Amino acid sequence: MIAPRQIQTSADVAEHYDELDPFYREIWGEHVHHGLWTKGDETPDQAVETLIAHLADRLAMEPGQHICDVGCGYGATAEWLATHHGVHVTGITLSSAQLRQAEKRETGAPLLRFMRQDWLENKFEDNAFDRIVAIESSEHMSDKQRFFDEAYRTLRPGGRLGIYAWLARDRVHPWEERHLLEPICREGRLPGMGSEADYRDFAARAGFMVDGFEDLSRKVRRTWTLCAGRVARKLATQPQYRRYLLDARSKNRVFALSLLRIWAAYVAGSMRYGLLMASKPADDRA
Repeated sequence: MIAPRQIQTSADVAEHYDELDPFYREIWGEHVHHGLWTKGDETPDQAVETLIAHLADRLAMEPGQHICDVGCGYGATAEWLATHHGVHVTGITLSSAQLRQAEKRETGAPLLRFMRQDWLENKFEDNAFDRIVAIESSEHMSDKQRFFDEAYRTLRPGGRLGIYAWLARDRVHPWEERHLLEPICREGRLPGMGSEADYRDFAARAGFMVDGFEDLSRKVRRTWTLCAGRVARKLATQPQYRRYLLDARSKNRVFALSLLRIWAAYVAGSMRYGLLMASKPADDRA
């Protein structure tokens, strides 16, 4: 497990997304996650939706199921799932700014519900969901074992968990941790970055059966080339971007450095992007 030199709390994560909200919406758009290029000629918007569709397919979502989207961002993924699969989606986020945007999607959409809540302190009942998805949110959890434990508790017997996660490779060299992965954790407000082996272990300890893992690193890393280009264009054309980066009071401006670090970490193989699938045994009635 890669840990940042400075402790990152849930409050730090919420502040990160609240402070950077206008920039995330302009640079990332309504989906705050990677795109998945399976054919290679997808537009960025198509790649983002392909990532969601791939997860929904692996989870075998069916109309009427109740899904929890842990770290729902602006609610666009939840809305896509509800629209394309007829599922009920409860989305949670730590960010007040994200929640305000997500709640706008609830109007006239009975399948959607959003709330501001910390997954590690959630109030959901046991066996509440048929499926749980976490798209690039487990990285922000300070207690990853509890993340998996809560997923197990709140899934119905036979329910399934799908996690897209930023991961460190299993055997990290000291230089990779020092110059790439630890700064990415610190600058991106990640309390820790696990490896595939770590995630498999967390899942097993919680009681899950691990159904499979996909390394999608090569198919998603174009995301960071696109983001870096968008940031460069914004800096060149929009003064508010330059003012933000030059303002010492901007607590999260350091994240701009991580755009290049993350790209370099993918190219070097230091960082991976994976999909972990797990299920709760059907005979577990606890």
